[in-house]
Amino acid sequence: MSRFVQDLSKAMSQDGASQFQEVIRQELELSVKKELEKILTTASSHEFEHTKKDLDGFRKLFHRFLQEKGPSVDWGKIQRPPEDSIQPYEKIKARGLPDNISSVLNKLVVVKLNGGLGTSMGCKGPKSLIGVRNENTFLDLTVQQIEHLNKTYNTDVPLVLMNSFNTDEDTKKILQKYNHCRVKIYTFNQSRYPRINKESLLPVAKDVSYSGENTEAWYPPGHGDIYASFYNSGLLDTFIGEGKEYIFVSNIDNLGATVDLYILNHLMNPPNGKRCEFVMEVTNKTRADVKGGTLTQYEGKLRLVEIAQVPKAHVDEFKSVSKFKIFNTNNLWISLGAVKRLQEQNAIDMEIIVNAKTLDGGLNVIQLETAVGAAIKSFENSLGINVPRSRFLPVKTTSDLLLVMSNLYSLNAGSLTMSEKREFPTVPLVKLGSSFTKVQDYLRRFESIPDMLELDHLTVSGDVTFGKNVSLKGTVIIIANHGDRIDIPPGAVLENKIVSGNLRILDH
Repeated sequence: MSRFVQDLSKAMSQDGASQFQEVIRQELELSVKKELEKILTTASSHEFEHTKKDLDGFRKLFHRFLQEKGPSVDWGKIQRPPEDSIQPYEKIKARGLPDNISSVLNKLVVVKLNGGLGTSMGCKGPKSLIGVRNENTFLDLTVQQIEHLNKTYNTDVPLVLMNSFNTDEDTKKILQKYNHCRVKIYTFNQSRYPRINKESLLPVAKDVSYSGENTEAWYPPGHGDIYASFYNSGLLDTFIGEGKEYIFVSNIDNLGATVDLYILNHLMNPPNGKRCEFVMEVTNKTRADVKGGTLTQYEGKLRLVEIAQVPKAHVDEFKSVSKFKIFNTNNLWISLGAVKRLQEQNAIDMEIIVNAKTLDGGLNVIQLETAVGAAIKSFENSLGINVPRSRFLPVKTTSDLLLVMSNLYSLNAGSLTMSEKREFPTVPLVKLGSSFTKVQDYLRRFESIPDMLELDHLTVSGDVTFGKNVSLKGTVIIIANHGDRIDIPPGAVLENKIVSGNLRILDH
């Protein structure tokens, strides 16, 4: 057989395979469309409109999911961002503030991502309602910060919460307590998308309800959903109509994400006269942050690359602190006008994150998500600002909670700042074991929060409790083996100590 015939038959078989795949894809899309139409028929008249929007959004995402294969970035095209595309915060701060900072502030809307539950910390309900400092919740601190701004500068900066169907009801109940605060609070809901069976790729849900056996059939599709949901809620147009120009978006559990007047001034009064449509706050990686998404230059634009998008062969390179020195804090400043333009052009492009889950009954499902920062490449004149680590203070675990509850930080008008009494500006490394995972257990194990001003590293494992007024300094490691218990006595000072074995202090 001639080489030409071999090549031709190979091409035909490849072509046949891709045609076959295309037929399967089309059939699958048709099946999903039918399933979604069935689900929509179960919606009541007041649910119908927003359910239809949600299911249409899901169909678009599912269509893209079927088209895309393999890692979404070509590693060979990834370059370090040009020097001027990531500005040091010090340079932006050095410009100072204009006299009319109030009129600049009046152009701002603060948006907090409030879709998450406190389940990973053993709490029921929205994570934002967990007490983090002097009985104040994440939401309390956020409201205090913005109220302080509005009172100080005589402004009207509103707070917007992006809730999910998991957090909306509980959050709305609590909002009444802020009626007399000087902050207008708005909410809108993230979309509600159906989880799909990993094998059949068909929706698990049979109707629109999300209670009973349908509880696990739905999910909020990641914070990349903010653009469409914010637009669909009507709030985007409302704020543009009121003359607002930028949103500051951040995770509600990042206690470092406060409104920064210097960054806002840079946006509103750019030194080169050309406004940025999107600013991402990044900060320097430490060994603990190697999995964080990083900013790169890709095909002439700034692009956020997450670890899930990296081909396996390059994961170690991606984690390298020397090559990719910064990561995304998810504190973002975005032009409202640009969001409206891109949303109406259907031009916001975010990579799909495929998140595999196993439901309680053992069914394997996948949920398709997007991340808000991934849209940076769709905006014009984007910029990274390398901010101090203090603007990234997330509370994901009780280990983080211990840090923010301690005397390492002082609280002023809802903002946490590192205590001046700490000689080093770095945050200690704290690792609390599984006995401390749930907030309830964690609080029971500390009679009072230890003095941690001189702490560098704390590891606690096993059944350990702390008495009142304990002081921890340097490196402290406390390990209670299985079956043992360690009670750190009240007033104890542990400096560069390893405590193990069994230590019980009994009252007599």
